[in-house]
Amino acid sequence: MRLAQYIASTGLCSRRAATRRIRDARVTIDGRLANHIDSISFIETTNGLHPVQNVCVDEQPIAEIEAKAYWIFNKQVGTDCRLLPDDPSSLIHLLPAQPRLYPVGRLDKDSHGLLLLTNDGYLTQRLMHPDFNHSKIYEVRLDRHFDDDFIEEMAAGVSYKAVTTKPCNIRRLSDDQFEIILTQGLNRQIRRMSQALGYKVIDLKRIAIESLQLGALPEGEMRPLTCEEESSLKGVIKHQT
Repeated sequence: MRLAQYIASTGLCSRRAATRRIRDARVTIDGRLANHIDSISFIETTNGLHPVQNVCVDEQPIAEIEAKAYWIFNKQVGTDCRLLPDDPSSLIHLLPAQPRLYPVGRLDKDSHGLLLLTNDGYLTQRLMHPDFNHSKIYEVRLDRHFDDDFIEEMAAGVSYKAVTTKPCNIRRLSDDQFEIILTQGLNRQIRRMSQALGYKVIDLKRIAIESLQLGALPEGEMRPLTCEEESSLKGVIKHQT
């Protein structure tokens, strides 16, 4: 593996930042200054990939590449998905020390439900990139009853600010509640769509990301994906473009 890719794979920084650190003579391999064409060899362990060479950044040895991990978390209202150590409401305080996990996308602080956590950068990029149109399902409650015109307008796409949302699938659950399937990931999209049509969202819960279902996982709890869930999610990522 090329040196910059290895540094990025440990989670220390991005690949671009790793390239800059190599350029700035901040990286050594077995005591010598590293260069961009250096490659790193590994021994596979139960925890991941351990480098054969001793790689240091700013004279500090860096970690091995952790084995890929995939967890599901039922986020509560009030938890901030940004990983901010100084914010007591931040998700970072709820995550295990090992493996290091990162959220795939975000749920805003006022929303709750399914959050996928992983250290798999490739899977994260494929799920998040808008070109791949991966679906996410939400249950939404509004501040008052809505009619069938609201359903039709939401499904057709809603304009707000300088944005017009893509058409989506939506179905009524009750007089004031609906389920919506989005393939976009715009900031606070459902709240802003509803607001543009004269309604306020009072509860928003994500229940699925592609094949991954929240199920009966209690709020505030997390667990590793089962083998079947992991295989199914990776299968969607592999075949859907």
